[in-house]
Amino acid sequence: MAPKKRPETQKTSEIVLRPRNKRSRSPRELEPEAKKLCAKGSGPSRRCDSDCLWAGLAGPQILPPCRSIVRTLHQHKLGRASWPSVQQGLQQSFLHTLDSYRILQKAAPFDRRATSLAWHPTHPSTVAVGSKGGDILLWNFGIKDKPTFIKGIGAGGSITGLKFNPLNTNQFYASSMEGTTRLQDFKGNILRVFASSDTINIWFCSLDVSASSRMVVTGDNVGNVILLNMDGKELWNLRMHKKKVTHVALNPCCDWFLATASVDQTVKIWDLRQVRGKASFLYSLPHRHPVNAACFSPDGARLLTTDQKSEIRVYSASQWDCPLGLIPHPHRHFQHLTPIKAAWHPRYNLIVVGRYPDPNFKSCTPYELRTIDVFDGNSGKMMCQLYDPESSGISSVTTFSFGARRKPGHGNERH
Repeated sequence: MAPKKRPETQKTSEIVLRPRNKRSRSPRELEPEAKKLCAKGSGPSRRCDSDCLWAGLAGPQILPPCRSIVRTLHQHKLGRASWPSVQQGLQQSFLHTLDSYRILQKAAPFDRRATSLAWHPTHPSTVAVGSKGGDILLWNFGIKDKPTFIKGIGAGGSITGLKFNPLNTNQFYASSMEGTTRLQDFKGNILRVFASSDTINIWFCSLDVSASSRMVVTGDNVGNVILLNMDGKELWNLRMHKKKVTHVALNPCCDWFLATASVDQTVKIWDLRQVRGKASFLYSLPHRHPVNAACFSPDGARLLTTDQKSEIRVYSASQWDCPLGLIPHPHRHFQHLTPIKAAWHPRYNLIVVGRYPDPNFKSCTPYELRTIDVFDGNSGKMMCQLYDPESSGISSVTTFSFGARRKPGHGNERH
């Protein structure tokens, strides 16, 4: 008889969302049913844990009626409305649409959990997904053709970072537990190996790429960060952290600005023009727990960090060494779960992150749903929770598509 799988070890399915039909219901509508299945009588009413240091809220915000975007744009053209008010109107319109999204398509091509995801920069219906077994899927869910599948090595081949080549989107960069950071095409050919550990005890955990500066940066599991140009020439290889480097991110507007996150409970910010050694960082941002990710906002002015316990932080360029705000949120680390990382929306000032309910979390309630949570990046308020009963697993990898850049407010963003 085959052994039963533990809930946490089930592989993650990357999902795409759509507007729900009349029978679809929100997480708040579905939760009473979940409670009835497990216990008699009514339990305590659910409290949401968005008691952020910014505002001290208690649940997803009720959005006001959506104003006409056309009217707002017309007022801006006449000089009667500021650009921030236009942006706020666009974001509000998007949130009204997002709240009704449900699953459009699902795929389960891997025999191990999904570990990384990258949206195609110019085709909003195309996504690349990596797995713990080293498999890579290129999926265009807008057509019926069979997805491109690259078989990995299996155990020990986990794809830890995945980026489309910004100079040629038929290629991609990947870092892996196999011990390499490499450039490949979707036929399975390895075009260039940028970094190789040559030992099973060292592997690469993260990577980022800059098209403007033509640089590649990658971090490994012992604290080293390597900077290379796109020709494969190593510029430097330094131990920047005491332990594993879980995330590296180049600033999209100032590509000489680098953020690194580590399980040594710090995030460090570096000026690549002035790196001389491990002590040459510009800022060191201490955290209370190991850190999964540090991501710059699309405008490069803020930094979003996710720890391995229950805290999301937002830092601002006006004062990098002091967080603008803290958002309590359950996403604790578990060995057999892909680390949860919060991410920015590519256009709006929104943060998206998967929820892993924790009974020890301050405001956890019985039978709490495994939702995808959306927060306002300015206030820290929870704006929306996405849930579909067809997919009740933990959403470790959540990110909006780049299609949002070309059609703001039309609800074409997907997870």
